[in-house]
Amino acid sequence: QVQLVESGGGLVQAGGSLRLSCAASGNIFRINFMGWYRQAPGKQRELVASTTSSGTTNYADSVKGRFTISRDNAKNAVYLQMNSLKPEDTAVYYCNLNQLVINKDYWGKGTLVTVSS
Repeated sequence: QVQLVESGGGLVQAGGSLRLSCAASGNIFRINFMGWYRQAPGKQRELVASTTSSGTTNYADSVKGRFTISRDNAKNAVYLQMNSLKPEDTAVYYCNLNQLVINKDYWGKGTLVTVSS
C-alpha cells in the first residue's frame, strides 16, 4: 500500500510564493516518476511538473521559469516551489507517484492553492 500526503497549499496574493510538499510511504520502488498535477474548477487535471528518480524534470509551459520541482529520494518526497503566482494558478494540486516497474499510479488527496488578484 502506497500513500501520498501533500501539504503547503493556501491562499496567497498574486506575485507571491508557496511551497508544496508531498511525502510518499509504503512499498516504493527506486525507479519512478513523481510529480504535481492540478485541476481548476471546470477544467481537466493537467500536469504541472514531474521529475524522474534520476532528477530529470519536465514542466508545463505555463509554469516554466516560475515553478521548480525537486525531490528527496531518501525521504520519498517531492516538492514544488511556486513563485510569481498568478490567479490562473488557482487549483487543487495533486501529488503523483508512478511506479514504472509495475506501471501503477498513486495520487494524493490534493491541496488547494488559491491566488487572489
